[in-house]
Amino acid sequence: MTCEAPKLTNNVSELKQMISSLQGCHEKEVQQYQADIKILTEQVAFFRDKLFGRKSEKLSYDLNPPQLLLFDEPEDIEPDTEEETDVPAHKRKKRGRRPLPKGLPRVDVIHDLTEEELICGCGCQQSCIGEETSEQLDIIPAKIQVIRHIRLKYACKNCEGVESEGGAVVIAPAPKQLIPKSIATPGLVAYILTSKFIDHLPFYRQEGQFKRIGVDLSRATMANWAIKVAELCRILLSLLQTELLSGPLIQIDETTVQVLKEPGRKNTTKSYMWVFRGGLPDKPTIIFQYHPTRSGQVPFDYLRDYEGNIQTDGYIGYKALGQRKGIIHLGCWAHARRKFIEVLNAAKNIKNRKSKTGSADIALSYIRKLYAIEKRSKALNHTPEQIYMERQEKARPILDEFKIWLDKRLLQTPAKGLLGKAIAYTLNEWDKLIRYLDDGRLSPDNNLAENAIRPFVVGRKNWLFSGSPKGAEASAALYSLIETAKANGLEPYFYLRCLFEKLPDAQTTDDYRALLPQYIDRALLGVPE
Repeated sequence: MTCEAPKLTNNVSELKQMISSLQGCHEKEVQQYQADIKILTEQVAFFRDKLFGRKSEKLSYDLNPPQLLLFDEPEDIEPDTEEETDVPAHKRKKRGRRPLPKGLPRVDVIHDLTEEELICGCGCQQSCIGEETSEQLDIIPAKIQVIRHIRLKYACKNCEGVESEGGAVVIAPAPKQLIPKSIATPGLVAYILTSKFIDHLPFYRQEGQFKRIGVDLSRATMANWAIKVAELCRILLSLLQTELLSGPLIQIDETTVQVLKEPGRKNTTKSYMWVFRGGLPDKPTIIFQYHPTRSGQVPFDYLRDYEGNIQTDGYIGYKALGQRKGIIHLGCWAHARRKFIEVLNAAKNIKNRKSKTGSADIALSYIRKLYAIEKRSKALNHTPEQIYMERQEKARPILDEFKIWLDKRLLQTPAKGLLGKAIAYTLNEWDKLIRYLDDGRLSPDNNLAENAIRPFVVGRKNWLFSGSPKGAEASAALYSLIETAKANGLEPYFYLRCLFEKLPDAQTTDDYRALLPQYIDRALLGVPE
């Protein structure tokens, strides 16, 4: 905003009017500059918080949190846990050390008295009347061994094979191998992949670990094994896709990944890893899909003829999928809440800030009430029908009141500020945000998909990039199996080991389906209790 140059005049009244006009114009310019400075200051604080602030979205009102300990030293020598014991009038929590798992092997060390100590003061031999047992946890570092397959040969010394149709020498058939002509056993491959995709250890670090125990196993060999195993599991991924499409809700999210050697693209170009979470509620399915772009065509094509509910954040790429016939598009309250939390976090980084963040606090209080209803329903193990009724009775009035408040605040808040953007985002997504009310099986947020993709994000900080598109596709396949196993309550190492042992013998579709995390016989896993 700029003031126009005044016209020259000798009239006193015109001069006074001109001065008043210039003063008013100047005040407007100052107000505009102050508003711009406020928005820019808020943006600087926002980006500072993104770089250096705490990542947790859990609200904390403690302005002076205690200093974290360098080595995470415990306050007590032994960590305590709480157990519930029944008392006639109530339940009382009893403190005590958590018992060690029963499935772990036990090594008994007997501590006995000497012969002299067993002689009583009266001169008689003392008799054993019992024992006192205590347990300690020990660990043996990774133990590696060589499996020798010895195939016995036979020949007939009488006819020297003349009468035999199969030749002079017969030998036991070679066992089927997961990766033919390799030294890899199912246990070794499961260990390597668990270290990579669960513990986030890149292959070059594992190479160093193997060297320390005297084994020369290169990172290139391990990478090739991972790609070959992923190719063997391709039919399992097809079956997982069928499982994904069978449920009432599919949640979608995506994150960046750097992939080298992509045709026609620079190594610094961003690619994307997509995650889909769906399937039956008691048999969840999680599938990762690598793709060079973030185009909305990726989920549109992958979900094919799916009809049902999808849940995403506000990314525009999901719009076309949400408008397809038979699709009901849900929004994510976690993303809406995140926008208001950003207002609070930015305000903490602005020195001498005079304006209050009361509006953001009010918005968060509405959202907090919605989640309190969900938490109560979960604690009481409500059925979908009961959840639906609870939402209609308690959540809908809160949402109606929240909507009125948002509409009013939108007219009073600068659109370019963080608060204005948070309000605008929530109102733009409003129709999608309230759709979870219509079905008790639906969730108010997309957190399950975000939680599924989080291990990939943590791993990415360690291995940084995929060496090729094939490597990225293999990672997507293996993450799909591992995260689906975790979602179904399986321990990933034992699942992968069992899968790789049974995979060479699978022939029919039913054989492969029986190896999916949702349907595998848990008795075969051999997990310690």
